[in-house]
Amino acid sequence: MTTGTPRLAIGRAIERNLVLACVLLAAGAQIGCATSAPPANDAALRVQLFQEPALNVVAFGSCIAEDEPQPILDAVVASGPDLFVFLGDNVYADTEDMSAMRATYVRQSEQPGIRSLFSTTPVMATWDDHDYGRNDAGAEYPMKEEAQEEFLRFFAVPASSERRMRNGVYNSHTYGPPGKRVQVVLLDTRFFRSPLERWPDGARETIGPYRPGSDTTATMLGDAQWRWLADELREPADIRIIGSSIQVIAGEHGFESWANLPHERERLLRLIRETRAGGVVIVSGDRHLAEVSMMPADDALGVGYPLYDVTSSSLNRPSRGDGSEPNRYRVHPANYRPENFGTFEIEWLDDPIIRMQIRDMDGDIARESIVQLSDLQPPERPVP
Repeated sequence: MTTGTPRLAIGRAIERNLVLACVLLAAGAQIGCATSAPPANDAALRVQLFQEPALNVVAFGSCIAEDEPQPILDAVVASGPDLFVFLGDNVYADTEDMSAMRATYVRQSEQPGIRSLFSTTPVMATWDDHDYGRNDAGAEYPMKEEAQEEFLRFFAVPASSERRMRNGVYNSHTYGPPGKRVQVVLLDTRFFRSPLERWPDGARETIGPYRPGSDTTATMLGDAQWRWLADELREPADIRIIGSSIQVIAGEHGFESWANLPHERERLLRLIRETRAGGVVIVSGDRHLAEVSMMPADDALGVGYPLYDVTSSSLNRPSRGDGSEPNRYRVHPANYRPENFGTFEIEWLDDPIIRMQIRDMDGDIARESIVQLSDLQPPERPVP
C-alpha cells in the first residue's frame, strides 16, 4: 500500500531518494548500483519526505526499441510531464540469455532521448513480453526471476525495496495532498499469467491468434498480486491510474488482452465495483496503435461509471493499417497507428477535469477525450 502510516510514507520517500542517489553513482562512478541506469533524475530530487506536489500532467507510453531512433521523446519532455509511466516493452530483449538482456538495457540507457527523459522527469514502470523475455510469454517463461532482476537494475530500484523481496514487478505510488491525490497502480500481467488458448487450425474468428479461455482456474495476476491490488484500491485517492501492459477493455481483435481470460477481466471490474474505488482510468500499451476505449456505466461488465482505457503504443515502432480493427468500445472512429505517447492533463478545479490525450511525434493531440472527475464515481449505495 502506498499511503497510510507516516512510517510507510517516509519509507517510500526514502526509497525514491535512494534510487536517485543510486543512479547518480551509477552514471558517475559506476559503482554499487545499476550500471545501465540513465543519468540522475534532477526533477525528482525535489521530492519531500512528507508530501509531494500534485500531478498536473502524467505522460505514458510503451514499445520503445533500443536500437532505433527515439525522436518522440523530445516531444514527451517538451510536454512537461510531472511523471512518465513506462507500460512495457521498454527494451526488445526476447532472450533467455541474461547477459544479452542486460546489453539491451545498456544500449537503451545510452539513447539520448532516454537520458533526457530520465534527467528531467520522474518515472514509474512495468513490463510487457519483450522486456520480460519472450513474445507473448507468461508464467511459463523459465528466466522470469532473472529478467526481473535486470528490469529492477535498469530502473535502479534499491535493494531495500519491497519489489526486490517478491515475485513480479507490480508497484504503486500515490502523489499529491488530500483532495489532489493521484494513485498510480502498475500491474504485472506476465510473471503469473496462465497460458492462453489459441484458435484451432482453420477455425479462427478473430484477426489475432487467441480466443477467450474456458479454464476458470487460469490467472492473469496470481493470488498475491490480486490481494495486493484489492488493498491498493481501498487506499484513499481522488484519481486512480491503473497501468496494464495489455488492453483491458478492447479485446475483439484476438491479440493479447484481458479478454483472453474473461473471468479475470470480470474479476478486475468486479473488484473496482466492490471496493467502490472512484476516479479509475486505465492506461495500456502493447498493440503498436493508440486508441481510447470506454465501457459505459450501464454495461453488463461495467463498474457503475464510465471506465476509460487509453492505449498508447508505440513510441518508435509504428504499425501499418487503416485503424479499423473491431472494438465496440472505441471512442473515436479509428485507432491511431503512427508513433505516439499519451498524456493526462488534470485541471484541479472544484470538479477536476481530466483530458486524456494521444499525442503524435510532434506532441500535437491526435485523439482526446475529456471527463470530469464527478462522472467517474460509483453510484450511491442502494437504500436497504
